[in-house]
Amino acid sequence: MKIKSNKKAPNFKLMSTSSKIFELSKLKNGIIIYFYPKDNTPGCTLETIDFSKLYKKFKSLKYDVVGISKDSIESHLNFKERFKVPFHLLSDEKVQVQKKYGIWGMKSFLGKKYMGTIRSTIVIDNKGKILKIWPNVRVNGHAQEVLEFIKSVNKKARINRA
Repeated sequence: MKIKSNKKAPNFKLMSTSSKIFELSKLKNGIIIYFYPKDNTPGCTLETIDFSKLYKKFKSLKYDVVGISKDSIESHLNFKERFKVPFHLLSDEKVQVQKKYGIWGMKSFLGKKYMGTIRSTIVIDNKGKILKIWPNVRVNGHAQEVLEFIKSVNKKARINRA
């Protein structure tokens, strides 16, 4: 993992399903970025559906959500439409952002080793600081775990302001 908690998140620009370039440094809210291997695969679909179900709760806590994979925008648009994904998906076809964040690495499946996306989630606050990194995510219950983490961060922030 190239990035660390409590450090500034590296800025990046990627094409979004909004048909615009997404730039991290332009965000006003906090953000949850989940890196996933491939559109329309079982684990990635489940993870995306789970984040979609909780999306309104994340927004109410002033956090946006984006998913990033190396799939094309065309693939993302089909995936987004098929599963009614309410947030943007970003295309990192050249895996530049995944490499910058240390998400692209050696994986193994059925004894074969290959380079690929290491399923990970990163929470970044509205000032661009990395609050938490989940490497090697297990999908079941993960989106809820991220929500609970953000609730606890917001609660601590309210206590510190009081």
